[in-house]
Amino acid sequence: MLELDRIDRRILELMQLNGRISNQELADKIGLSATPCSRRVKRLEQEGIIDKHVTLLKPDALGLKLTAYLGISMDRHTPERFNNFETIIAGYPEVLECCIVTGQSADYMLKVVVRDMQHYEQFLLGRLTCIEGVTGVHSSFVLRKVVDKTALPVT
Repeated sequence: MLELDRIDRRILELMQLNGRISNQELADKIGLSATPCSRRVKRLEQEGIIDKHVTLLKPDALGLKLTAYLGISMDRHTPERFNNFETIIAGYPEVLECCIVTGQSADYMLKVVVRDMQHYEQFLLGRLTCIEGVTGVHSSFVLRKVVDKTALPVT
C-alpha cells in the first residue's frame, strides 16, 4: 500500500469534493506548483488509489424518486448459481450496488433506484424474481437520506 503524506491526503479530499477541479486550482489550494501537483495525481492514479473520475447525477432530477435496499436469498450456494445471478444483475441499470453479505438472512444486498412503486413492481416481478435461483426478496424503501456522500475518509 502506498504511504500517503499530508499533501496526498489533501489532494484526495479536494478531488473527492470536486472531480472537475483544475490542476492549477488544486495546486493553489494545497500550496504546490502545477507540475508537482500533477505528478502526485498521476501517481495516485497509477497506484490505484484514484479509481476513476465520474459525474454524479441527482436521481430526483431524472425522475428517479424511489430508492430501495433489497436482500436477495438464493436457493443454492454454488459458484455457478452466484455467477449467473451476478452476471444478470450487472446488466440492470436500476441496480447501483450489489454486494454479497454475511450476518443476514440474505445472500446479496442490492441498492436499486427506480421512478416509482409501479416501476419497482415491474423490476421486481418482471426481472429480479425471474432470475434462476432467487428464492426471496426483502425490500426496504428509503424515506429520507440522512447522510449521502461519496467521499471516503482519507485522514
